[in-house]
Amino acid sequence: MRYNDAPRAARPLAPLPQFDSNLHQKTALNDHSTDEEPVDEELLDEATSDDQESAAETTYRSIHVPESAQGERIDMYLTQVLDGVSRNQMRMLVHEGGAQVDGRTVRPSFRLRPNQQIRFRMPEPPEDGTIPEPMSLDIVFEDDGMVVVNKPPGMVVHPARGHWSGTLTSGLAYHFQSLSDIGGPTRPGIVHRLDRDTSGVIVVAKTNAVHMNLAAQFADRTVKKQYVAVACGVLSRDRDQIDRPIGRHPYQREKMAIRANHATSKEATTFYEVIERFRGFTYVRLFPKTGRTHQLRVHLDHLRHPILCDKLYGGRSRITADDLAGNYHPQPSAQRETIEPLLTRQALHAQRLELDHPQSGKRMVFEAPVPDDIEAVLKCLRSLNPSENRA
Repeated sequence: MRYNDAPRAARPLAPLPQFDSNLHQKTALNDHSTDEEPVDEELLDEATSDDQESAAETTYRSIHVPESAQGERIDMYLTQVLDGVSRNQMRMLVHEGGAQVDGRTVRPSFRLRPNQQIRFRMPEPPEDGTIPEPMSLDIVFEDDGMVVVNKPPGMVVHPARGHWSGTLTSGLAYHFQSLSDIGGPTRPGIVHRLDRDTSGVIVVAKTNAVHMNLAAQFADRTVKKQYVAVACGVLSRDRDQIDRPIGRHPYQREKMAIRANHATSKEATTFYEVIERFRGFTYVRLFPKTGRTHQLRVHLDHLRHPILCDKLYGGRSRITADDLAGNYHPQPSAQRETIEPLLTRQALHAQRLELDHPQSGKRMVFEAPVPDDIEAVLKCLRSLNPSENRA
């Protein structure tokens, strides 16, 4: 429902599965594998945000071109991997000479090749905090202390470098006069966040007291989170637990990686169970015990099963029904670019959030239905695999 509809109470549902630290099939840490790379949520103090890393008016960034970006236009690729930047903005930036590939200034239509190095400039966000903007918000629950929103894909949670408009906080600031200010002027009400292209449930605090209570629940790991995803390849185990530390990628600033014994490394635990298997893909349910940056994406990529259409961790950047049928063509063409894709963002959705109400103490469960783009992928896969059994 939309913001001006009546709030809907949370429904009591079955408890989420418990994590078993002694699960005999869990993925163990290999001490010699500290930087493996063939992957959502995070507490705000568990990651370094882009907007905290530089105070300069103009910032330059570098990106290493992965295999999955073969043949893509530079303006389209940068739009896909950067939060909150429109294609028009990126096209203009490249057109004005703001991007180089291997040290050479290129045009927006330049086609990328794997292992190239892109260097480009990004302006800093304005310093006056969140600017209220009228927008429709899908409110799952609301009372005088908090709001639960079903965030759509493509929406950045809060302003930061390169994405200071069209954010969730911009919409929240427009609709609600009072939000907690613990996170500062650019993060009103924000206790935790989701990646731009991850859809689903996110809770927002209206007051500082509620904010501190919710933050404590996340820190104590009493908040239960459930995601669904479509992974590339077929997971062999019906369920498993992944215990692998996550830290900053050694040379790709926008990525995280499996890293042990490093200053940025933090423990990370994910439990998963297979919902449905298809030819070449798996529909999986994910339960992150910790909340590291890109945790689910990094852990699935570590298993060599990246999330479908995850542009950053090796999945395809777009998928069509023809692709799902096994006719995937890695090389782009003018004809193929006219085919309407089923999905153009990572197939990851925060489906369910379970927590104690900060004021009443009552255990509450909030859910967001699987969005249309992921449902379209599943419908297509089921039509192609009518005899496949659910796990």
